[in-house]
Amino acid sequence: MEPQMNGELTPLSASAPIDRSIQPLALVLLLAMATVLFFVGLGSLGLTDRDEGRNAEAGREMYETGNYISPTFNYEPRFAKPVFVYWLMTGSYHLFGVNEFAARFPSALFGLGLILLQYLFLTRCRGRVVGLFGAAMLLLNLEIIGLSRMALTDSVLIFFTTLSLYGFWLGVSGEERERHYMWLFYVGMALATLTKGPIGFLIPMLAVGLYLWLTRSWPLFRRRGYLIPGLILFVALALPWYLTMLNIHGERYTRSAQGDTIGRFFGAMEGHGGTLLFYIPVFLLGFFPWSGLLPFAWYHSYRSWREARRAGTLPPRQPSPVEAQASPDALEWFAAAWVLGGFVFFSLSSTRLPHYIGPLFPAAAILAACYWNRCVTDQAAPGLRAAIHTMTAVGSILALAFAVLPPLYAKFAGKLVDEFPLAGQVTLGPGPYTVASIFLLGMGLVAYFGLSETRKPAAFWAAGGSLALVVLAVTQLTFPLINHFVIEPPQQLAEVAGLNLGPQDRLILYGQPRPSLVFYAKRKAIVVPKGEEANIKPYLTQPGRTMILLPAALRNRLPFETMDYPVMLERYGYILLASQSLIHVPEEAEKPAMRIPGH
Repeated sequence: MEPQMNGELTPLSASAPIDRSIQPLALVLLLAMATVLFFVGLGSLGLTDRDEGRNAEAGREMYETGNYISPTFNYEPRFAKPVFVYWLMTGSYHLFGVNEFAARFPSALFGLGLILLQYLFLTRCRGRVVGLFGAAMLLLNLEIIGLSRMALTDSVLIFFTTLSLYGFWLGVSGEERERHYMWLFYVGMALATLTKGPIGFLIPMLAVGLYLWLTRSWPLFRRRGYLIPGLILFVALALPWYLTMLNIHGERYTRSAQGDTIGRFFGAMEGHGGTLLFYIPVFLLGFFPWSGLLPFAWYHSYRSWREARRAGTLPPRQPSPVEAQASPDALEWFAAAWVLGGFVFFSLSSTRLPHYIGPLFPAAAILAACYWNRCVTDQAAPGLRAAIHTMTAVGSILALAFAVLPPLYAKFAGKLVDEFPLAGQVTLGPGPYTVASIFLLGMGLVAYFGLSETRKPAAFWAAGGSLALVVLAVTQLTFPLINHFVIEPPQQLAEVAGLNLGPQDRLILYGQPRPSLVFYAKRKAIVVPKGEEANIKPYLTQPGRTMILLPAALRNRLPFETMDYPVMLERYGYILLASQSLIHVPEEAEKPAMRIPGH
């Protein structure tokens, strides 16, 4: 297939040679789209709680203290995540200053790198058309865009696990002289392990192990895999930091590390549970709109592998790029094993969160892109109509969900006041209705083009364009409202408190724990959850100044000793109390909705 001037893709015959050359214009447009979706407005939304706030503050404290070995949060050791993302954030703070954009910059940068990696890999292995499909599908889905715009570890983790697995594939599928790509397998696993712990090597090992077993290719891996040198390289890169942490913190670190790894697998932590089927809707929604293609793509790969196994034609070694047409499904078998192994592992884990399966999305994009390319080039490809119907059904459900979101929010907003004090007084604006309209129009176009014999290629652009417009609508219409009334108010008060308190003074954060407030205060805080008000009393008699940041509705729950504390600042349902009335408000924090009593 070759791109035509009208923007559609015209099928070539099955016997046509595959063009594996890099198309500069397509690559530039792809990266430009990724830049817009990942970077535009990256710092305009306050840090969300709880993981974004914890990660950003841990990076800030590393930047402040110069301690690049042992991460801390609220100036206490933080063992939940390894150090690599904090190193990246520290470097970002040096470049851009301490702000939301800098905290999220590593995620966006590695998200951009992931899209580039996907394009280059697929173009090399399956040609520039599949390369464009696969990279665009990996870019234009809800989960990857979301993870690339948040100060989390996942975007960096996905990049390194993908680099590892692509290094493995190139090492075993190329000519003998190309086996050096296998070093990327070990380097990627090591850096992924430094990013998010054991999951950094478990995902690649599960994918590779399952694939080698299914294709009976263990002898090939032993011959090409640099097993002993590779393991030495992995250990040399990943282990020193862990040994240093063990030397510094001893048994305290090992207990915490076990809890955050083995403990997460065998027990639901922080209420993040769910059933064995939890990740089915996550895949349907997170990988939308391409999730409609995925079941049929995976089944085609499975059927191809089963037929090859029954016929005894599984290759004794994987094909080189020159030989790829003789065994065109080998890469899809690898991607299917990657998805299956990871999906089963995460489903069996007791702690489940939507972003955990992010490392499977590059493989899902490979399967979907190869299947879509087959559907476009072969009018008789099975499952296309069902895939289009699935895609439009999921899109229509999403449209309905966004359309009913405003009335549902208005009905149940009162239940959110503990977390967001003014939830009942804030509307969602036109954003949900705009998103619903885009989904309906986009899915109508997908059905119109996808079910046509001659216009199928345009369905790809309709689906991808709809998703991009939805993301832009949400980030430009809905998120600013949520940020202004819900996320930003307590963060502004925390920033003011931090500016007005000296080293010996105290900041008490009372109510629903919000780790991001420590980031904005830029100082150690005393966190007191609702129901533990008695823990505030000992701090009230200490010398120096005390400030308390809390939802206004909880004022009457505070100890009696604070009743004469004046309200220094008030912002959309949050108040800042102080034992002394003198306060300085920076110009950028003084907004019309912020009230200073007595002024």
